Amino acid sequence: MKRLLLCLIFFSFPALSQESIVFGVHSKTAPLEWRNNGVDQGFNIELMHRIGQLTDKRIIIRRKSFQQLVKDVHNPGSDIDVIAVVSPVNLDRKLSQSDPIYATHAKAYTLQGKALINSWTDLVGKRVAIKKGAFVDVYLSGYPQKFNRVDVDLYETGFKQLIEGEVDVVIAESFVARRLLPLYPSVRSSSDALIYGAFNFVCNGKKAALMQEINDALRQLKLSGEYDRLVNKWFGTGREKVDLTSTEKRMFSLAILVAIVSASGMIYTGFISASLRRRKKALDAELIQRRRVEAEISNISKQFQSVLDGIPHGVTIVNRELQRLWSNDNNVHLLISEDFHYIDDQAFDLRPAVLQVLNEQKSLIADMMYLEQYWQLQIHPIANDQVVVLLEESTEQHKLRQANEEASRLASLGELSAGIAHEINNPTGLILHAISLFSAAIKDLNPAANYYQQQNPFWQIAGLAPSQAMEEMAVSSDTIEEAAKRISRIVNDLKRYALPNLTQDHTLVCLNEVVEVALRLTANQTKTRQVTKLLHLPSPRIMGDAQQLHQVLINLIQNACHACAAHEGSIQISTQVSQGRALIKVNDNGCGMDSATLKRITEPFFTTRRTEGGSGLGLSVCSRIIKEHQGQMQIHSAPGKGTRIQLSFALVQE
Repeated sequence: MKRLLLCLIFFSFPALSQESIVFGVHSKTAPLEWRNNGVDQGFNIELMHRIGQLTDKRIIIRRKSFQQLVKDVHNPGSDIDVIAVVSPVNLDRKLSQSDPIYATHAKAYTLQGKALINSWTDLVGKRVAIKKGAFVDVYLSGYPQKFNRVDVDLYETGFKQLIEGEVDVVIAESFVARRLLPLYPSVRSSSDALIYGAFNFVCNGKKAALMQEINDALRQLKLSGEYDRLVNKWFGTGREKVDLTSTEKRMFSLAILVAIVSASGMIYTGFISASLRRRKKALDAELIQRRRVEAEISNISKQFQSVLDGIPHGVTIVNRELQRLWSNDNNVHLLISEDFHYIDDQAFDLRPAVLQVLNEQKSLIADMMYLEQYWQLQIHPIANDQVVVLLEESTEQHKLRQANEEASRLASLGELSAGIAHEINNPTGLILHAISLFSAAIKDLNPAANYYQQQNPFWQIAGLAPSQAMEEMAVSSDTIEEAAKRISRIVNDLKRYALPNLTQDHTLVCLNEVVEVALRLTANQTKTRQVTKLLHLPSPRIMGDAQQLHQVLINLIQNACHACAAHEGSIQISTQVSQGRALIKVNDNGCGMDSATLKRITEPFFTTRRTEGGSGLGLSVCSRIIKEHQGQMQIHSAPGKGTRIQLSFALVQE
């Protein structure tokens, strides 16, 4: 339980009746109470005297230490009935308490000439005296501050330490400080109210009936106006309650001093008034100039801030402890996201990156990824303990760079392919021409070989029986012919891959007709698969080369057939119109592809069917043709879930 008791008040009351109210009083000091020639007097003396009269109870005072009073008020069996406390206005008290008696506050006090305290931040790093157990102490227990706290037993002790240079600031309750300030003229009030508090009487919850009587008496005093007269008497404006005898002496001496100073001042004023008027005019002119400069600086600052806030890229300033000092709040969430990582998939942690830049005083620039986006991260040192973090999305630049690299690679490959095709075509043609002659000759020599073998049973060809040798030669001939044809197909694919862009020859093409032609030309491959055809009517039309589009769709249908098992495979081909685009979709329920294969599927010479005669140029050629038609190809696939391919072209409106 938080300590609620902060400031105990001394009371002294005459006995009035047999029944009594026992008040616990701090043994060292009684704030708001003063003595004149050793006689107790003050607001609380008169207030409790009137409460005792109205409740018909005798007032008994018991002096104890602060710690003992805290224990007694929580102990139902203690000999203390009531104590008086001051607590922050935002602090709830669980004990039974009276109506608020008066409001007070605490503020900062420093030596004359020291800087004013405008807020708690001005106390950072200073030595601040706090009275242990006071309501300032209770308030600060819930609001830790960044100053060096020095605990004192009394506010007066804090004022003495302030004068001796042991502390820089004293935070004191205002009414107590008003009593102490005349005794310590080198101390002054240096701030507005920092904490607001309320004065109440408090007792144990078991004595709620007693507190009710006290509250009734207080309300009667307020309704009658007697409470207001007491407040005006003791706390009225300008009423500094101090020891009256010593005050009278000091005031008499002060009056004589003031009279002397006043006379001297009047003479001195006559001499300096003229110079003060001149100085005032100069200061007024300077003030006007300063205000004009401050207005210009303020406008420039606002413009600069507006520019920074309008930058689409993220700009953030942090210190060594990763405290955000300033940010335009653009994409700052990336810095703490687990999905934000280096382009090589290494995890990103802001703290070691900032420490590296600060320790080496060297900028860090890295390419990053967040989900499907590419980003460039820059961290630059701007002070010994501060860096600026810049975040710029580079997805479009990254894709353009990849496209440029792919275009350069494909251009080089196209030139190479054209040269290779030319060099291989001639010997391949000779092989095909010669092997057809050998195949025909072997067929014609079979009867002669059989006849000669009958005449010479021991005759052999290449160490084999003539019939076996002729059969092996026929098989070898077929193998050579098939290999030469495969070389010829690869050369033709290379030649098609190296063909120039024929965009200028494009004509109006109906996509439904392209599908129909492609299905007719692949009928032999699709006859063992279930093919579904869904064509949009009227047929979507685009500008293009029908023969090249046939080649693309035939290649896609053949790939779908290769991916699907015979008699179990299902292929769906459809044409659609969506958002001003003409679409061709080819879906199958085949084996599908993993992500690694998908990334390379359009690379020249990449194939998963190398052993089955695949050249790896089919989809590369298709990709080039689609790009020449200003189209797009999207491929979605997963192992065991089939493949979905969508071709998108600009639609020619009817």
